[in-house]
Amino acid sequence: MMEILNNPPKENWESILKRPAIDLKELENNVSAILNDIRSNGDAAVKRYTMQFDKIALNSFRVSEEEIDSSENEISNELKAAITQAKANIEKFHTSQKEEIKFLETMPGVKCWRKSIGIEKVGLYIPGGSAPLFSTVLMLGVPAIIAGCKEIILCTPCNSEGKVNAAILFAAKLCGITTIFKIGGVQAIGAMAYGTQSIPKVYKIFGPGNQFVTCAKQLVNKEGIAIDMPAGPSEVAIIADDSAQPSFIAADLLSQAEHGEDSQVLLVSNSQTLIDKTIVELEIQIKQLNRSAIAQKALKNSKAILVNSLEQGMELLNEYAPEHLIIACKNYEELSEKVVNAGSVFLGNYSCESAGDYASGTNHTLPTNGYAKAYSGVSLDSFVKKITFQHLSKQGLENIGNTIELMAEAEGLTAHKNAVTIRLKQYGI
Repeated sequence: MMEILNNPPKENWESILKRPAIDLKELENNVSAILNDIRSNGDAAVKRYTMQFDKIALNSFRVSEEEIDSSENEISNELKAAITQAKANIEKFHTSQKEEIKFLETMPGVKCWRKSIGIEKVGLYIPGGSAPLFSTVLMLGVPAIIAGCKEIILCTPCNSEGKVNAAILFAAKLCGITTIFKIGGVQAIGAMAYGTQSIPKVYKIFGPGNQFVTCAKQLVNKEGIAIDMPAGPSEVAIIADDSAQPSFIAADLLSQAEHGEDSQVLLVSNSQTLIDKTIVELEIQIKQLNRSAIAQKALKNSKAILVNSLEQGMELLNEYAPEHLIIACKNYEELSEKVVNAGSVFLGNYSCESAGDYASGTNHTLPTNGYAKAYSGVSLDSFVKKITFQHLSKQGLENIGNTIELMAEAEGLTAHKNAVTIRLKQYGI
């Protein structure tokens, strides 16, 4: 069960807040070898690794139109309605992020503006192993479509019979994504990064995954392929006071602990009573989970921390920078103003983290492992480039010309200065 810490001194925060460690050097060596093989040998290498890791020999990677269409008949009407509702909320929230072009005259005759343009080719990675994340299809597919990305491909592993999870295919079709490949893991990231005979190369790769997928994304990023963010094992941190429900807190902690053995959850409270009751609830609820063994191992990476005050707790959590942060306190509005580092925040006793994972509208693809100190979660912005434009009239060049000449000359860049001077002379300014 979780380790319980009593008012740890601030100088110990860094060490107690460490995520589960892995041997990065060995991991990088193994992943790098696979990526190099895929870059050199394309489809042949992808087929080999699909056989090695997924135990399936594939003649074709592409999911057929028939497979996509038949997916609708393989899931219940209730689940289809739920996915459709979630898609509508996600679409509404991400559509609201569209920016109008704002034309600004910084001085008379000097007009500047910025325009958002969809990234032309994007690749979406959807985990499909022990937990096929069809919800991630919505989280990535919806904003990609809204952004106007011209080519959207989706990679997800198939089962031993060569079939992709029906809910993943239904969600993709609902979003308007039909270019889908039956490959997963490092081989999927490599195929999208370098391109193969069957799978097109993309400009940016999105999607969560295990430590191998995360490592592959980071390695191809070093080679110039953009990625959404460094996203590893899932995590949640909860700050709670005596007004919180221990059963709710335990359920939220377990909802992240069940993701994987390397996940981590954190409970911070100013109430020992609340911590004790939550531990009891964890022991009750974990027995009811179909992934209880996974959650049990994740809890061994996790901690419950008693603090002197909620303010101190918020300071500790800003240092931790959690992927998900739940504020289950009476004064959640006041405490929310103190959030500096977090991927996504859930306020009050009713805002379970699962709402953001599935259907409230916010995106669940978020920075983990402390990266929330510098990275945002996926949004519409993740799928666009923002290009600046400017137009100088004759008057504008006259107004700003001397400023440019003086600055260029001071930097010793005479060609820069001359680009202005030659125009001013030409027009007799």
